[in-house]
Amino acid sequence: MKIAIRYYTKTGNTKKLAEAISQVVNVEAKTVDEPLTEDVDILFLGSAVYAAGIDGKIKEFIKNIDVNVGEVVNFSSAALIESTYGQVKKEVEAKGIKMSENEFHCRGAFKFVHRGRPNEKDLKNVQEFAKGIIS
Repeated sequence: MKIAIRYYTKTGNTKKLAEAISQVVNVEAKTVDEPLTEDVDILFLGSAVYAAGIDGKIKEFIKNIDVNVGEVVNFSSAALIESTYGQVKKEVEAKGIKMSENEFHCRGAFKFVHRGRPNEKDLKNVQEFAKGIIS
C-alpha cells in the first residue's frame, strides 16, 4: 500500500500530528510545498483553521494533484472550530478524488487558548487512528 503524508501549518500543531502519523506508517511527513510525484492509495492530509477557513496553500495543493490518489484522509487541529473536514472534502471532491469518511481532529493551541495541545494523548490518539486506517 502506497501512503503519503502532507500537511500545512502556521503554528506547528498540525506538524506534530503529521510527525506522529509518520512514526506509525513509516512514511516521511512533508509539507504541501512538496507535490505528490507518484500514485498513492492513501493521502493523509493535515490542515488547520485560520480566520475561519483552510489556508489557500491546502486548496492549491489539492488543485495541483496530478497523480492518482485512492482516498484522502483528513487530520486537523484547531483552537475554535471542530474540524477542517467539510472544507477539505469540498476541495477534494471538486478535484474528483475520494474523501475518506474517517478523520482525526483535536484541539490546537493558539495564543492562550488550549495551551499545550496537541498533547501526548492527542499524539497517541492520532497514531491509533492512523493504524486503523492502514490495517
